Amino acid sequence: MTQTLIDVHSVWGWVAIVLNGIAGVSALVAWKKPELRGRWVWVLVIIAQVALLIQVVLGVAAVSDDGVTVPRFHMFYGFVAFITVGLAYGYRSLMSERDQLELFYGVLCLFLMGVGIRAWLQVAA
Repeated sequence: MTQTLIDVHSVWGWVAIVLNGIAGVSALVAWKKPELRGRWVWVLVIIAQVALLIQVVLGVAAVSDDGVTVPRFHMFYGFVAFITVGLAYGYRSLMSERDQLELFYGVLCLFLMGVGIRAWLQVAA
């Protein structure tokens, strides 16, 4: 059971990384070209961030087994990703008034993609 969970966590990590990359680029394009803004951008961002939160939950479930050891920085990056999504949700109202919400979420999703890559690099080495 634990090995299956670790395998799903490994594959789902790349799903979350790619989705955040796509959502980040899409949001930045929509910020630069206002005619492309719309619900589709927010659907992508929400899907990407939910995928990341699922990834964190899978990681926590895998680490809860006493036989599983993970590099500390891998767990740190998961914690950073989880907290970042929560903080971004709290601070989104600051950007919505300045017509920069797409910029904010574009940079955020690319940051989360980078955090995911860094987390992967901790276990890939």
